[in-house]
Amino acid sequence: MIKSFVIISSMCLFCGTFLHAQSSSSYPREVIQIGAKVGMNYSNVWDERGQEFNADPKFGFAGGVFLGVPIGKFLGIQPEVLLSQKGWKGSGVLLGTAYSLKRTTTYLDIPLQLQVKPSDFLTVLAGPQYSYLLHMKDVYTLGSNSFEQEEEFKNDNVRKNILGFVAGADVIYSHVVVSGRFGWDFQTNNGDGTSNTPRYKNRWFQVTVGLKI
Repeated sequence: MIKSFVIISSMCLFCGTFLHAQSSSSYPREVIQIGAKVGMNYSNVWDERGQEFNADPKFGFAGGVFLGVPIGKFLGIQPEVLLSQKGWKGSGVLLGTAYSLKRTTTYLDIPLQLQVKPSDFLTVLAGPQYSYLLHMKDVYTLGSNSFEQEEEFKNDNVRKNILGFVAGADVIYSHVVVSGRFGWDFQTNNGDGTSNTPRYKNRWFQVTVGLKI
């Protein structure tokens, strides 16, 4: 996932440089900017702990609004409010029986990012993120002990409020913004830690296209 982030970020930077060279106009860095964006997440887990638990990544929706508040020409603050789908496709052993599970979690993500603006077409961002779990959907493929396993997952004490961190870049051409982000949670998905289901932290790569008003 980190290798993909580096490759796609390099491509965004190259495209932004090319587009900037083709345009005689640039977007001002010292005005308040409001916009909306939409795209997708490519998410998985890290720091997983469980009984023979293995997870693969999955795609999900990402979109919302953002606000850019300048602090001079080269710095600024960018809060965002996003609807963000994360999750994983995993397998393991629970209650002595093998299972597979596809989990989709829908979060309200609120990142508060510091902007570093070396040019009119490129903004580098990083900062903390608060996430609130709105909905969770599980699709099970279970073994002979399927009822007990499903009840174990349903009764899991899932954490609603999670803190994390995001970093990435915005490439700007006139009013269009192409964004790439890499994010990860600091906290695990469990609440009190008493469940037997896998413990994990979310991580994701996000690509969006936005429009500044």
